[in-house]
Amino acid sequence: MTVSHTGETGQAARPAQAPSPTLTSTDPYLQLDGITVRFPGVLALDQVSLDVRRGEVHGLMGENGAGKSTLLKVLSGVNQPAAGTLLLDGVEQQFVTTKAAIAAGVAIIYQELHLVPELTVAENLMLSALPNRFGVLDEKALIARAVRELERLGEKIDPSQQVKNLSIGQRQMIEIGKALMRDARVIAFDEPTSSLSSRETAQLFRIIRALKAEGRAIIYVTHRMDEVYELCDRVTVFRDGRRIDTFEAGDGLDRDRLISCMVGRSIADVYGYRTRELGGLQLEVRDLMGRGLREPASFTARKGEIVGFFGLVGAGRSELMKLIYGAVKPSAGEIVLKGKRVRFTTPRDAVRAGVALCPEDRKQEGIVSIASVSDNLNISCRRHFSRFNVLNGRKEAQTAKEFIGKLSIKTRNGETPIGTLSGGNQQKVILSRWLAEDIDVFLMDEPTRGIDVGARSEIYGLLYGLAEAGRTVIVVSSDLAEVIGVADRVIVMKEGRIVGNLPKAQATPDALIKLALPR
Repeated sequence: MTVSHTGETGQAARPAQAPSPTLTSTDPYLQLDGITVRFPGVLALDQVSLDVRRGEVHGLMGENGAGKSTLLKVLSGVNQPAAGTLLLDGVEQQFVTTKAAIAAGVAIIYQELHLVPELTVAENLMLSALPNRFGVLDEKALIARAVRELERLGEKIDPSQQVKNLSIGQRQMIEIGKALMRDARVIAFDEPTSSLSSRETAQLFRIIRALKAEGRAIIYVTHRMDEVYELCDRVTVFRDGRRIDTFEAGDGLDRDRLISCMVGRSIADVYGYRTRELGGLQLEVRDLMGRGLREPASFTARKGEIVGFFGLVGAGRSELMKLIYGAVKPSAGEIVLKGKRVRFTTPRDAVRAGVALCPEDRKQEGIVSIASVSDNLNISCRRHFSRFNVLNGRKEAQTAKEFIGKLSIKTRNGETPIGTLSGGNQQKVILSRWLAEDIDVFLMDEPTRGIDVGARSEIYGLLYGLAEAGRTVIVVSSDLAEVIGVADRVIVMKEGRIVGNLPKAQATPDALIKLALPR
């Protein structure tokens, strides 16, 4: 497979020196030596050294805030190091802009997508190099090139439809396709499978292996250890802005050692399931119907119960949660909360009745990226301590400080823009928003997406704590091990329908997969 060059033009700043020496296949193509990045009050990277060889998939692991994303931003020209050197093929580089990094053959595929929702699939794929004739967009050529790229990705997507109408998994594949259309020699993937179905993940792995066979240097950031064992040649662990160690991947790499290296402590059971006594019915969903569902959906959930929802991408799980929450208007059915019929015409109605949603797409639906951590955390609960529509800054600062400490949110302070935090820490802020409210039913859609193993253990502990306090927790997850590990009962959805409702003892991997897979 050959990646055609369609990237932006621009020149990386290179010092005048002799031509690059001839390197063997075992020599590193990318070298980072002593990279240090400082933000006000934070040492984000502390003298990090790393190398990636030609034809290698090099994994990066570490807790959220460990420095992985900062390193990728140095590589892409977004962050400028205070010290250290970066070499490509033995030649020192100084990327002062992203355009310079792209021109030097570096492509970064970030976990948080950078697509234009109102443009078409084809326009997003070719955004940096739209084909034209005499300055006029050549739509025929645009569609033809987009179709070829989608075929290479193994995706059956109409190139003329707007990106906003795609699923998150489909959007992720478009982001990957956009990066692969550049003639990149270094390609970095930041949690690329966090929103992909098993089929899309398998296709992505085929693409990565083909790029590896071409001799490209690949960086693969992930929290999923199974992916490290399946895909990576080596793996480097980061903690607190430092490179801790680099291991040869494969069967000889001990999982417990890897986890301990990441978090600085041993985690025997990341799920830590705790039994508890369940109370009476708290939530009843009766024949609910609306966008994304093919049949009326009905289920119940008790006080103190954690109910898991499992299914493949597109099964209707997220759509059902939005119907319950009032984010989408149902066409039929009813919701009963604590024995009383309720009608949510907006999410505000749901929150005031005691129902909250942590959405799957935190960037688009969960946060205000330009606002501060404090503003995002207090956006709902501030109504409780504001008088005459005047905000209580002191109380908001206290609430932010309290939950930053409780959830170990890695941020300089409450005034830090939330968009500068790692994905996992953004998720913790969203969780804090609802923990600060008087909520009885928590709808958690992919609550640990993009979150490291240490933080996952903490979040699961929070969910158990909510359940032990009599709250009801609905956990929507495409991670089979997670939904089995935390839920008291698992509801399976397929193609817009509820097709199974299994107690924990019966919720085995085989049973859930058989229900979820299309015939």
